[in-house]
Amino acid sequence: MSDSLPPGSAPFRAGPETAIERVLNSVRAEHSALVDYSETLHANPELGWEEHRAAAWTAEFLEARGFAVERGYLGFPTAIRAILGSGSRRIGLMAEYDALPGLGHACGHNIISAASVGAACALAGFAAEYDLSIELYGTPAEEGGGGKIELLKRGAFVGLDLAMMVHPSPVDSAVANPFAVAHQHVEYRGKSAHAAAYPDHGVNANDAFLIAQMAIGLLRQQLPKETRVHGVQTRGGEAPNAIPETTQGRWYVRAETLAELAPLNERVNKCFEAGALATGCALEITAESEPYSEFRTDDRALGIYTQHAVALGRTFDAPPEQATMNRASTDMGNVSQIVPSIHPYIGLGCFPAANHQPEFAAHCIGDSANLAIHDGAAALALTALDYVGFPEARME
Repeated sequence: MSDSLPPGSAPFRAGPETAIERVLNSVRAEHSALVDYSETLHANPELGWEEHRAAAWTAEFLEARGFAVERGYLGFPTAIRAILGSGSRRIGLMAEYDALPGLGHACGHNIISAASVGAACALAGFAAEYDLSIELYGTPAEEGGGGKIELLKRGAFVGLDLAMMVHPSPVDSAVANPFAVAHQHVEYRGKSAHAAAYPDHGVNANDAFLIAQMAIGLLRQQLPKETRVHGVQTRGGEAPNAIPETTQGRWYVRAETLAELAPLNERVNKCFEAGALATGCALEITAESEPYSEFRTDDRALGIYTQHAVALGRTFDAPPEQATMNRASTDMGNVSQIVPSIHPYIGLGCFPAANHQPEFAAHCIGDSANLAIHDGAAALALTALDYVGFPEARME
């Protein structure tokens, strides 16, 4: 496998195929269609909970290949579940297809979806003969909306033998080590007044936000090392001669675990309360989703994935400073608390361009992205077969 042929080339040899050859040849056969699908998602970015076209395109791709697709899965319009096979051993593949505001697919969810769809198609031929149920989940709103958490609350994923996905990154990195995170919407409400003629009649909501941000800045000295507090003010006022009546922002608080996150989030909220107290504004803090959990990796599955990825030509020896994307939070962490899971990162070879940058979005199509789709799909499919004990898929 270390000399595996590039996508689109001929099969290994004539005669009966091994399981590994069957997977690789299936991925090659679908590669052009998977690239088209990925590039279509990339060219048509949709924000969380609004991925109507992405969900439809994913459903159509799999329906055309014999999967039974449930659209609007569990009552969420942009969630889908596609199933092939009715075996007792259930393999779950996660497709994420939401984009970032203003940045499009700068996190590479188009590649995630294409790799998972490709792996599902490669596994389809094994379902009947090896007691498998292949389940592809189209999961909305990973970028802050907690789509997988909402699906979990309605019974999704429970009972899977293994849940998997690969996430694009500048370099290959096997272990997911994301922060637990709380996403919050913050709003101050004061009172408008003419800033020159009647300033004493106003209650300045922008001042409340400035005080809160200063308090958070001072708090950083006392924060544990492996924490993050960051956000943006999305509304700061409408006119320079009118005291701002309403200001709004979105704020994230991250810690190593959910247990550590709760008291940290409370301390940050006290900073927002300070802004309200100092200015006389009303404050409303609303959770944008339930908190994302830390990740619990299934070590056996990850070891299998790494073996197959290396055999495909992937390397996991990048310098640590190039592999920091594995600290990014994900609602896949919540899934990992329920069922065995892996979330490795697949490299595009584009460092220093990194996730959530326009430069990274540009790398999420093209030759490196297409190779990541091929290798990600093949490695996930082979991991699934190897994990459930299919002997022909094991590495010697």
